[in-house]
Amino acid sequence: MSAAGAGFERVVLITGAGSGIGAALARRIAASGVALMLHARGADEAARARLVAVAAECERRGATCATTYSDLAVPGNAAATVEATLAHFGTLDQIVANAGHAQRQSLAALDAGSLEGAFAAMPAAFAALMQRARPALERSARARVVALSSFVAHRYRADAPFAATAAAKAALESLAKTAAAELAPHGVTVNCVAPGYTRKDKGPTPENAPVWERAAQETPLGHVADPADIAELIGFLLSDAARHITGQVIHVDGGLTLG
Repeated sequence: MSAAGAGFERVVLITGAGSGIGAALARRIAASGVALMLHARGADEAARARLVAVAAECERRGATCATTYSDLAVPGNAAATVEATLAHFGTLDQIVANAGHAQRQSLAALDAGSLEGAFAAMPAAFAALMQRARPALERSARARVVALSSFVAHRYRADAPFAATAAAKAALESLAKTAAAELAPHGVTVNCVAPGYTRKDKGPTPENAPVWERAAQETPLGHVADPADIAELIGFLLSDAARHITGQVIHVDGGLTLG
């Protein structure tokens, strides 16, 4: 069933949609004719309430929304998230793989569990999403996939190491390029967006304000991004105007990875 056949212009699955970039994107693209499956890990009631609030805001903007909760690092959950989307809306046109985490960790301190966890939550989950969603994407006339990478896969400093996260994000980018090559004959675009330092929803607190000040100082433009800054680019990549862009890693980092 196509999105048009289901009564929607497009059906979009956004993972990690309860806060930050995922929530900003949901708000950015919410409109009449758009169906959103909003996913979050939902580790506690507060996290579930945040996703419900995002869905309610998107519905006020005209979108049709559903929510789902799972830890995508657990085998089977990524595929089940796609299946839940298909069961609810009858189709799937676009995926934004945003769920993930960043962990400061040196190579010397890296343990097998941290590395395995990072790979399970990011590249392995992305691969499972794509494998299950591929038939639906190939049938769609507006198929778009965007995976969220990070500057940590491109900027390496001994005083700010992200050993496991950087490795996982680099693997994610590689898988996205493989998907772009394999799905291009079907008109499906697959791209990565790599944010720099990006403000959290709650903003700096008195306890972590110095960390954010240093992040702004390290960024050539002199300030960190807001989630909406990243959502603007993702929204464009999901649009028809970006139909000829695929296999790219696009940085939105204020110049952080210039040198």
